[in-house]
Amino acid sequence: MSVATMTHLVLNAAERFGERIALTLPGEGSYSYRELDELAGRFAGGLAASGVGPGEKVVLYLPNGWQWIVAYHAIARLGAVVVPANILLSAREVTYIATDSQAVAVILPAESSGAVKLGENVRRIASGNAAHALEFEALLLGDYREPVERRLEDLFTIGYTSGTTGKPKGAMLTHHALFESLAGTATTHIRHSGDVVLSSLPFAHVYGNIVMNSMFLGGTRLVATGKFDAGLAFELIAAERVSLFEGVPTMYYQMLAHPKIADADLSSLQRCTVGGQTMPVSKIEAVVRRFGCPLLELWGMTEVAGPAVTHSPYWAPRPGSIGLPFPGVQVRIADLNDGSQDAPSGTPGELLVRGPQVTVGYYNNPTATAQTLDANGWFATGDIAFADTDGFLYVVDRKKDMIITAGYNVYPAELEQVVAMHADVVMTAVTGIADEEKGEVAVAFVVRREGSDLDEATLLAHCRQHLAAYKVPRSVRFVPDLPKTSTGKLMRRLLTDIA
Repeated sequence: MSVATMTHLVLNAAERFGERIALTLPGEGSYSYRELDELAGRFAGGLAASGVGPGEKVVLYLPNGWQWIVAYHAIARLGAVVVPANILLSAREVTYIATDSQAVAVILPAESSGAVKLGENVRRIASGNAAHALEFEALLLGDYREPVERRLEDLFTIGYTSGTTGKPKGAMLTHHALFESLAGTATTHIRHSGDVVLSSLPFAHVYGNIVMNSMFLGGTRLVATGKFDAGLAFELIAAERVSLFEGVPTMYYQMLAHPKIADADLSSLQRCTVGGQTMPVSKIEAVVRRFGCPLLELWGMTEVAGPAVTHSPYWAPRPGSIGLPFPGVQVRIADLNDGSQDAPSGTPGELLVRGPQVTVGYYNNPTATAQTLDANGWFATGDIAFADTDGFLYVVDRKKDMIITAGYNVYPAELEQVVAMHADVVMTAVTGIADEEKGEVAVAFVVRREGSDLDEATLLAHCRQHLAAYKVPRSVRFVPDLPKTSTGKLMRRLLTDIA
């Protein structure tokens, strides 16, 4: 039996954990490991009867829920290729993903079926009634399918990037890649059968996907919601006795600013994780104080199948560090001016990674592959980072977000760290705007604490106490909220448009 590929993951969990509850959907119900395996096996039978076979691509465009998990693992056990699409993507974006990946089927909500344009030979499988589509529920009547055998190096999923610098690219990830991220995450975070995990992260995103799949290795119970709500999160942590909360920085900002935090019962929490973007140390420390548990920073991306660097709850805290690489993952800090050379010790450079988790390339896009993946297997992440004397890694910023002002390199994340130190700042993002004299200058966008009268002069004075003069933002814009991606990441590029 294959234990290191994704095909057998649910079946193995059903054999180990049986009737133990695997998934709780608040307001909807719960599912045991055995139930999820039975549903995935029957849906796989229905998919196979519809003509889906090994190696064929299937787009999965559904919201978080049991249907997403069942469809994902049905595709896996057929030896087909999962192409996840975030439910917040537009029909046009899903059409592009289905066309580019050469998908043979798309699984989608009934209300989206007509808007997504597909070729004549592409099957539509709709959750609900939709014209010219197979019904999701009907495929559940298929004969139970045992998982097929696949090799570690076989293609398992194509994860499409957000496309912030052009058309989305499909990162090809093997069974080995997904399983290594999954195993590394479950092991390093000490996930076990006594855990109750709360997550609102989209299953279609690599972070949310690994969080979801971790339950099948550790026997944990996942409490999953379709979208994040800070008030609801506090209620669920108390009611479900959540031991591990998983989120992105904006979720923690919203929780810290929410009125319910004053009386929230967080006593069940043993650890939390945060990833997707850098988080100011002042906010990390605030979370640790109020939540009463470690906040484990992690780093990953679509092209490395999820988390690849993180902390263990047993290590001494190092706020601001993303931790150490998973076993088998190698890292290099490349000189920013000459990528063939390593940056001097402690000096920021581009983070390069190599190992089984790394994408084997972008689907049908050899040019993009050659630009990021060299002949020796090193993948250029686009993140600027450095390592301390103990090897712990620190991400400074995204390479494309760096501001060059009067010839000096300014990293928005460093400025955000300082701005966020002010007690009246709930959330902040810094971006660069064009300037005739200096080329670019930094502008800080700030969400104030409710009821605060914090003004620009006060905040800039605070920045001057902690930053060199050339790094201090040129101006501050107070806004009610900041633009975010579907996964909760702050979108600095949209701030440039606003500025």
